[in-house]
Amino acid sequence: MIGKVLIKFQKYLKSPFTWLIVAMLLAIGYTQFMNLNKSFKVVDTSTVLSVISSQQADSVLLVDKEQLIRVVLKAGIQIDGASKLEASYITAQEPQIVELLAQNPPPKQWNVKVPTQSLLVSLLFTLLPFLLIGLIFFFVMSRAQGAGKAFSFGKSRAKLNSKETPQTKFEDVAGVDEAIEELREIKDFLVAPEKYQELGAKIPKGVLLYGPPGTGKTLLAKAVAGEASVPFYSISGSDFVEMFVGVGASRVRDLFAQARLNAPAIVFVDEIDAVGRHRGAGMGGGHDEREQTLNQLLVEMDGFEANGSVILIAATNRPDILDPALLRPGRFDRQIAVERPDLKGRHQILNIHTKNKPLAEGVDLLALARRTPGFTGADLANVVNEAALLTARKEEKVISNEALAESVDRVIAGPQKTSRLMSDTERLVTAYHEGGHALVAHALPNTDPVQKITIMPRGRALGYTMVLPDEDKYSQSRAQLLDELAYTLGGRAAEELVFHDPTTGAANDIEKASALARAMVTQYGLSEKIGAIKLGGKDGEPFMGMNYGHQRDYSESVAAIVDQEVKSLIESAHLEAYEILENNRDVLDGLVKTLMDKETLEKEEILELFAKVTPRSARAAWTGSPLRKPSNRPAIVYQKPTLDG
Repeated sequence: MIGKVLIKFQKYLKSPFTWLIVAMLLAIGYTQFMNLNKSFKVVDTSTVLSVISSQQADSVLLVDKEQLIRVVLKAGIQIDGASKLEASYITAQEPQIVELLAQNPPPKQWNVKVPTQSLLVSLLFTLLPFLLIGLIFFFVMSRAQGAGKAFSFGKSRAKLNSKETPQTKFEDVAGVDEAIEELREIKDFLVAPEKYQELGAKIPKGVLLYGPPGTGKTLLAKAVAGEASVPFYSISGSDFVEMFVGVGASRVRDLFAQARLNAPAIVFVDEIDAVGRHRGAGMGGGHDEREQTLNQLLVEMDGFEANGSVILIAATNRPDILDPALLRPGRFDRQIAVERPDLKGRHQILNIHTKNKPLAEGVDLLALARRTPGFTGADLANVVNEAALLTARKEEKVISNEALAESVDRVIAGPQKTSRLMSDTERLVTAYHEGGHALVAHALPNTDPVQKITIMPRGRALGYTMVLPDEDKYSQSRAQLLDELAYTLGGRAAEELVFHDPTTGAANDIEKASALARAMVTQYGLSEKIGAIKLGGKDGEPFMGMNYGHQRDYSESVAAIVDQEVKSLIESAHLEAYEILENNRDVLDGLVKTLMDKETLEKEEILELFAKVTPRSARAAWTGSPLRKPSNRPAIVYQKPTLDG
């Protein structure tokens, strides 16, 4: 207990504000001490004037500036038990008091005192503002970097991984087998370089991990730190950027200097796009603090100075904005894509996250992995955690399939809003809207299966239809995109078919359909009038300054054709969805009735209701031009050879 008190006391002593408060208290104490000798009793001004006029005063002192009159009474005389009196007066009374004293002079005469401020107090209050400014500056400089030492802001803030910290191994990472193999090789090179040097192989200077957020880039770096028997320095890209000029470059130098002293070593920079973004992209000129930091980083990675056995591992989810000089061989020799996991990877990730969690009998993690295409490792971790929280909320002991299914819905669409009360009319419109999506998706030949329909509000949606593939897909055909357009507009078509008065509920559907149709025309080359031409630049330049002043790379007439083609695709898809619903109106009404009763339907129930749906025929062959005739020769039939031959 005493030790904790002493530590806190020492902490307070280091603060400049503590000493500032002490100085102010000393000044106030000194002032109070100087006033302790005041033993005069404060009375009314009329009382003091009466004492002077009656010649009861032994001596009188007028204190200028403070406007005080102090009277010492003759021996044996007391007023209110006091022999010393003090009163205040105003400036206009001074002639009257002086005249009264001249007429009734006290035996010991009277005097005038002009008080002067003490040298110590005057010096203190003169220097106090400068002292305050100096202490504040010292405090800012010492605490700005969190180091506790003034003028240490040029030092690196990298953290050195220690054996005492929780260790992450490669077996704790799943779904990124290729990246693990690449990083394992880096670790092996540092541990046993002779094997590679015999073949004349040089150690890579840098490894860039890039991919969508949540795919496990930082986790991979932690696994390297846990596996490597070499010093591992970790730092964030934003730690290089400060308000002071030259701090970032100084920190880069200090970081690599530390790493060289402990070589072989690994330096990990998370979110390197904070410091390594494209130079010359700013509106105010290219020479700024961030570029100085990047220049120093480039020099340290591949300059005249040899790095020794220092490997830089960096992670980013924006590789498109990094400077080309940073990405060339000799700096980042390896660029490893950390993509979203496939079905096998998701299954492995779910096994890792459920390792220490109680699962109910019959929980099928493989089926859960099939229901979560496109999920990252972070998403799957969130699914498992949400399921555990839901189980604890229900006072249950094991995590069930129902909890996992509910957690998937929560991650995709948000929590269910049980407090939102919808009228029967709104519920009916929502049921027809979601039923329109589902029916059109089921009737089209190239859409993914309908997994779930609900009219229970979740997040910002009044209801939703879950259309997910049973297996991973990495590309889409034109027919699949057209089918996706049609079922996206199925909800709006259902409202028009049944109520003849569409609502605003299709706003998000229209936004998605418009974006998809425009991408088909301008990016994918799936328009006959435009052809296989890429129009426009990249999907949004990362910097305003990079395309500032640049004109569009296609004419206004082409832009008009693009708008026409987009409109044509939307109208065709809208009409197709409308026709499907019109031809299957009885099925739609039956689905809506069931939805109004149950509110949520799963895949098996949906397939049963859609047994009588008239499927849409396959789309006609399309080559993009009437000049290119479709071939009657089908593709080869390929069978993977077996081990038996």
